[in-house]
Amino acid sequence: MTHVAQPARLALKTPVVLAVLSLLAGTAHAQAADPAAPKAPEAETSVNALSQVVITATKRSTPLQRTPVAVTAINSAQLDDNHVQTIADMVNLVPSFQATTQGDHGVITMTLRGIGNDSAKTEYADPEVAMFVNGIYAPRAEGAAALMFDLESVEVLRGPQGTLWGRNSTVGAVNMQTAKPVLGKLMGSVEGGLGNYGRIGVRGAMNLPLSDDMALRVALVHEQHDGFVAYQRAPQLSLASQQAAAAPVIDAWNTAHPANPIAFQPLNPNIFVQGGPRYSAQDQTAGRLSLLWKPSEALSIDLSYEKFLDRGTPSMNLMQTPREGESFWSALIDTAPAMHRDSNTFRSRIDYALSPDLALAYIGGWSRFTGSADYDQDGGAKVPTSFTTGATYQQNRTNWSRYTNHSHELELLSTGKHEIDWILGLYYAAEDNGIRFDIPIMNGTQQGTVGWQGSFIQPKETVNSQAVFGQATWNLSDALHLTGGARYTHDDRKNIGGTNNGWTGDATVQQVPLDAGSDPLAAGSGFSSYQKNDGHYKGDKATYLGRLSYQVDKDTLFYGSVSTGYKSGGLQDGGRPYGMETLTNYEVGSKMTLAGGSVRFNNAIYYENFKDFQFSAPVTNPDGSHSLATSNAEGAKVYGVESELAAKLTEADRLQLSLAYAHTRLGKLLAGSNDYALPACPDPLISNCLDVTGHELPHAPRFSAQVQYQHTFGFDNGGTLTPRIALHYETASWLSVFNLGDGDKQKAYTRTDVGLRYSAAKGWWTDLWVRNIENAKVKTNAQNAFGAWQSQYLPPLTLGVNAGIEF
Repeated sequence: MTHVAQPARLALKTPVVLAVLSLLAGTAHAQAADPAAPKAPEAETSVNALSQVVITATKRSTPLQRTPVAVTAINSAQLDDNHVQTIADMVNLVPSFQATTQGDHGVITMTLRGIGNDSAKTEYADPEVAMFVNGIYAPRAEGAAALMFDLESVEVLRGPQGTLWGRNSTVGAVNMQTAKPVLGKLMGSVEGGLGNYGRIGVRGAMNLPLSDDMALRVALVHEQHDGFVAYQRAPQLSLASQQAAAAPVIDAWNTAHPANPIAFQPLNPNIFVQGGPRYSAQDQTAGRLSLLWKPSEALSIDLSYEKFLDRGTPSMNLMQTPREGESFWSALIDTAPAMHRDSNTFRSRIDYALSPDLALAYIGGWSRFTGSADYDQDGGAKVPTSFTTGATYQQNRTNWSRYTNHSHELELLSTGKHEIDWILGLYYAAEDNGIRFDIPIMNGTQQGTVGWQGSFIQPKETVNSQAVFGQATWNLSDALHLTGGARYTHDDRKNIGGTNNGWTGDATVQQVPLDAGSDPLAAGSGFSSYQKNDGHYKGDKATYLGRLSYQVDKDTLFYGSVSTGYKSGGLQDGGRPYGMETLTNYEVGSKMTLAGGSVRFNNAIYYENFKDFQFSAPVTNPDGSHSLATSNAEGAKVYGVESELAAKLTEADRLQLSLAYAHTRLGKLLAGSNDYALPACPDPLISNCLDVTGHELPHAPRFSAQVQYQHTFGFDNGGTLTPRIALHYETASWLSVFNLGDGDKQKAYTRTDVGLRYSAAKGWWTDLWVRNIENAKVKTNAQNAFGAWQSQYLPPLTLGVNAGIEF
């Protein structure tokens, strides 16, 4: 097994020392602060004190520095300064956080503290990192969760959050708060921008007071840019060489099928895409209407409707080492990219104060998604030598996909200051999913003979989740707080009427790629159903939280916690069940405010013990058919350190620093995947696999660091000029559980982003920015199933200018 390079081990010293020193320093402070002794006067607040950050991580509005949870809070100004448009853009802002692209569905998946699920992009799998918008669970990254716009803040909570935040928050949760209407104010903003790759961006928001107790907010956004991946020209092969390469295949077929012979065909250059939209293009539009009605001091009603359209293209698997004469950002494409995703989402929250000490809240949402996509899975890894030799043609096509989900949560909680603060909740969520996904695989080109092809049709897959939860904090004193929480969840999943349909090899049927208009269930289609996916899964689990926190003084907090996380089991292809995944997380942390409030320094040390860790991947069955399989590893162990520092060095200078160290080890698992060339498998259910026991988990660099600095220059006319720089560094990380050497690894890299913003006194501003100055090639996945190593990558160097006005 190849280990991460030596710098990763050396880097461990930095975050560990910082965290341990901070904990020791606070302990010394605590020892010096004898409760029986007269209290020393509190330190004066610095004129450069950072503004207080208020978060909702505990489902109450609490100051960040007095909340005993490992959480990163990002406000709207930080989102704008860092040009955060998608979850992937937040990687550099949150320690231990990764977001990856996985191709054919055009969906981003998340990893936190080394744990994630690259298959959590369809109805097949759930994420370990849960996503919430206004406290409402979002099963897939659509709408505000995909194109992040008009947000008030984003909070990334690390560690299990099930006792408060619910479904699939096994290792953490991302909670986005959209900007809310404001009573009695007419205000708004408009901005537009241009950039390289034909980038055009427009955003706007308007707050409209409708009456003394009602306000409406309208927000719109459109972002687009051309694709990064150019089209390589069609192969230029002599007719004689094509005939020579194809002859053995033609002879073998005709000998075996004399009644249905095939004949030579010259390569048709028109099957190779040369124009039109390129892969890795963005074309997304969204709008949101938000209504606030506050008919009385006790009652507040928030309602919103959001529409999201995606007409961009998926990311492409590029050759890690381009063929001679070809540029890196190019591919030999024979399937044109297509993506069509629509979602409609309603969200609501009703808060009612029953008394000065008691409040009731209802949080509910409904969304419907429809989509289709077309994707070149082989990515032109090899050049065909004839119409049926030398390469593999594989198209991954989502003919249609749809899901509807709704959730309802009722919370009863104490308000005000009491000896015991508590919250009780009931939760119900349901999903109804369906999909048809086709995979035609041909030898050579789409003109060639069939390698294998299948159609996966799942007309109905349902999820029902019910839970009861509660959490209470016993305020033993003004400084010492004991928190306990518990949740009981019952999950019910059904696959109804699903079939996996594969090519039968019927010599009487013409060998052509399966198309979207074909019916693989029809007689004489050349397909038969080799798997029925009907099945029923039920599971339940109780999870808990125990936490002790001590507020040494107004500037220093220590906490320790033990918590558990849970992700439901479910059904895989063939209707076979797989088991639930559980986690126990041990964590200690500190939060410190230093230098009169001008420095915040927060740390967390954690150890996570997984049982039955879920691993999902497409596999080939012993009979040659294909399935998506989910296995349960014996477990996984992860431990690490996280540190975050924010400092206002002077009135004009701001610095932010985050450090993270993680160590991961996978338990016993035989893993298979069609994305990798693997040896024959001893498991009778999988053709090829690898024993990955003890391997490191993917997307988990040993060490990562982020530094952001900005200085503001003031002018006599009231305007300001703010240059800023952000540096990100991380050590090498694997891209799969297989740990297959350099091709399956993202090497250590540094990435730099810079910006320059001028803000006028009259409300208008302009912002110049450059991202990824090094033009670093940062992989987000890997595969070698088609011979050459291929990967998807974060965007290359991009630059642009935005300008806007607030009124």
